[in-house]
Amino acid sequence: MSLARSVVVAGIAALVCALASAAMTFAAMTFAAMTFAAMTFAAMTSAAMAQTLPAPVAPPDRAETQESCPGLIAAERPRITPAAFKVAALGEDQVRLTFIGHATFLIESPQQVRIATDYNDYVKLPVTPDIATMNHAHETHYTDHPDPAIKYVLRGWGESPDKPAIWDLKYRDVRVRNVPTNIRTWSGGTERYGNSIFVFEIANLCIAHLGHLHHTLTQAQLDAIGRVDVVMAPVDGNYTLDLDGMMQVLTALKAPLIIPMHFFGWYTLEGFLERAQRQWRIERAELPSVVVSKATLPKSPKVLVLPGF
Repeated sequence: MSLARSVVVAGIAALVCALASAAMTFAAMTFAAMTFAAMTFAAMTSAAMAQTLPAPVAPPDRAETQESCPGLIAAERPRITPAAFKVAALGEDQVRLTFIGHATFLIESPQQVRIATDYNDYVKLPVTPDIATMNHAHETHYTDHPDPAIKYVLRGWGESPDKPAIWDLKYRDVRVRNVPTNIRTWSGGTERYGNSIFVFEIANLCIAHLGHLHHTLTQAQLDAIGRVDVVMAPVDGNYTLDLDGMMQVLTALKAPLIIPMHFFGWYTLEGFLERAQRQWRIERAELPSVVVSKATLPKSPKVLVLPGF
């Protein structure tokens, strides 16, 4: 029995060894086949890519790389040249209007005169204007420390309530004049002549900036303003004139182009637009700049929304 058992065990061991050997042989053959297939596929792919891909381009030199892609730490300050603030290449009948923010616009004439409306310390222009207009409602509409390089600083309020500011400035191809209006004080009173509606006569266009207007206009004020082709209007409906009053003013001015300003986010703006669309067409611009001329004014009044706050 002991001998027979030994023979059986030996036979089983031999069988197991044979099976293991066969399995290893099969695995080796499979691995070799897979390796060959992978190498063949890689070779074919490389050949195909070599036929379809262009030759590699040499990397740019160090200087070019730093200029076009400065990375997280620039080697030098990047040059800022926004298209809207390059020297205006305008026709003699054109004016460029750029919404900087709040109530500040940059107005550019054909002879490259630059005007900033409601110039202040908070909403900064990327260029120094030749002319700056200001209003006295609060500090986002004026500054006591204008850039000394500005040639003409026109404050929209006078020395006293009895002496309103009166401006009639002519510089190159620009005329700037004003019509004084009143403003509310924080205590609920009235500051006489604390605001001015500035009118810019450029390239046969009359462009009116209403400033921080707090009341509707009398017929005498409307007559003094005269014809308006473009009007920049505060539309917040709270700090300035309420929406009913603003709609009355804009209807009386009859400007073909109305540009909203002085709104504090899209919700405030949409409140105005909801009212305005009952009366006028609404257009939303993609850029904060627009070039206008007498020939391109809309045939019927239109509200043009320039991006920004």
